[in-house]
Amino acid sequence: MNRSKIEWCDHTWNPITGCRHDCSYCYARTMTARFAGDVRLNKMAKKDYSLVPSADGGEDLYVLDSPMMNETGKPLVYPFGFEPTLHRHRMDIPGKLKMGNNIFVGAMADIFGKWVPDSWLDEIFEACLRHPIHNYLFLTKNPERYLQYGVPDCLGNLWYGTTVTRRTELKRIGHLPDRARKFVSLEPILEDVHFDSYWAHGEVDWIIIGAETGRNRKKVAPHLEWIGDILSAADATDVPVFMKDSLIPVVGEENMRRDFPKQLQHSEISPKMKKKLFDVCAECKAHMKKSSMITLLARSKRGEQPKQFGFMCRECFKKFCNEMGLDVPKLEEMTSSIVFKKEDE
Repeated sequence: MNRSKIEWCDHTWNPITGCRHDCSYCYARTMTARFAGDVRLNKMAKKDYSLVPSADGGEDLYVLDSPMMNETGKPLVYPFGFEPTLHRHRMDIPGKLKMGNNIFVGAMADIFGKWVPDSWLDEIFEACLRHPIHNYLFLTKNPERYLQYGVPDCLGNLWYGTTVTRRTELKRIGHLPDRARKFVSLEPILEDVHFDSYWAHGEVDWIIIGAETGRNRKKVAPHLEWIGDILSAADATDVPVFMKDSLIPVVGEENMRRDFPKQLQHSEISPKMKKKLFDVCAECKAHMKKSSMITLLARSKRGEQPKQFGFMCRECFKKFCNEMGLDVPKLEEMTSSIVFKKEDE
């Protein structure tokens, strides 16, 4: 799991890597070429991987149950280059994150490509269901597969999106699951897509816009009017828009929008982390963050290290001090720990 440089998510999770769309603007293909190592040599290590049939009858796909290592003992991130590969050893990575995050699933692949077996998708969704504190965002150029596979469409933490770069691709939006959270990524936007016409295909919950990046000398610079038309269509139905930094040269920093849907603005906490961060007040039994309460410590002998035995909210602590005839400390200036001593000290 990587802390993502993609502005609209917290982390990327790549249980599948590789793609067969062959898009000219693909950043993922370029990146895998840098970190693949010697692909020909890796394919010779047949004991380290297995092959499974492609779902569309194409060339076989690769499966790694454990990471493949290079000659120095370091794991190879993309040992087969951009060939579709299931990294089964990555399935439990979301469980290592203790706080809820917005996770882009398959940033280095199209996991709903026609070549991907249903069994691979089964494993991914099982992992998502094991760790429900996160929001999982899926993005594909083949949204028909959402319905063909039968994705879970009634869970609020699963977001299904599709990529639209040209006007002819607007029809993809109509294949997004009706009951699910839906979004569209207009990146890279390569022409005026007349986005207002997409509403005939059904609404979406979020729009992402970005320009083509990279070293391609022929890359398309979007026109300001294209962006304006999209924003007008979004504003008409109160759909939030996230504009990537690649649009700053087009619209200017002062006109950038980086809006998230409400469902993506909060983070849930794992049960293990809740136990670490929260407790109950010893007096009123209110459940709240430990950091907002007074820590109660006690020791039975002089010189012993005080031991924590509970917490008390600040209101109850003030009340306790008043009842005991103690001066109430200025809580904003005091430490959050109070040590109680036995009277014989």
